[in-house]
Amino acid sequence: MDKGGLTINKPIIQSNKIIKKYRLGSQVVAVLNGIDLEVYPGEIVSILGTSGCGKTTFLNIAAGLERPTKGEIIIDGHNLNKISEKRMAAFRRKYIGFIFQLYNLIPSMTALENAILPMIFEGAPIKEREKKGRELLEVMGLGDRLKHKPNEMSGGQRQRISLARAMINNPRIIFADEPTGNLDSRTTEEILSLLVSTIRENGQTLLMVTHDIQVAKHGDRIIEMADGSIIRENTN
Repeated sequence: MDKGGLTINKPIIQSNKIIKKYRLGSQVVAVLNGIDLEVYPGEIVSILGTSGCGKTTFLNIAAGLERPTKGEIIIDGHNLNKISEKRMAAFRRKYIGFIFQLYNLIPSMTALENAILPMIFEGAPIKEREKKGRELLEVMGLGDRLKHKPNEMSGGQRQRISLARAMINNPRIIFADEPTGNLDSRTTEEILSLLVSTIRENGQTLLMVTHDIQVAKHGDRIIEMADGSIIRENTN
């Protein structure tokens, strides 16, 4: 693959014939029907589709939050099928940041405490994690809201905390599940601009799912899904 004059041959995310089925009573429901996808370092890739098309299920599998029924996900040369559940949490902390549509912040914790949570799990010293958390939240425009709790903040501010939390350990890959799904159009554009500029500056990779074509257009590529399959790919 050619990116900006550089030839990059090795994908950082490789999906090989991912199949996912769920059993509902006596019925087996197929959600993903053999997804093949390669994402290269530094790319921003949008997965576009309507509700129920399987895009969030695929994102969860790619991020190691779910296991496929068949097929494999390879992250930077590591086959997720071969990583035990016990080791998976540590692997995700090292390689992956996740941004949720509903923020998934802890209500009793401040903005700063929520943002530095991954560093707490890593056992980073208090001074180090608080310094980094403050710096990152200032970049996110929340320097004056460090001690506020989520219920004292707007949706856009909460999502900025979520962005900071996803990025605080400098993961190679950011996965985003409808990151602006609960925001108005103006805040959506602000959050996306901030997300994309930060990803570019840090040289990270972003895989984002959305139902909104305007959101999807922020990606270098748009992968369209329907009924558990990839039906189209466009390059922006």
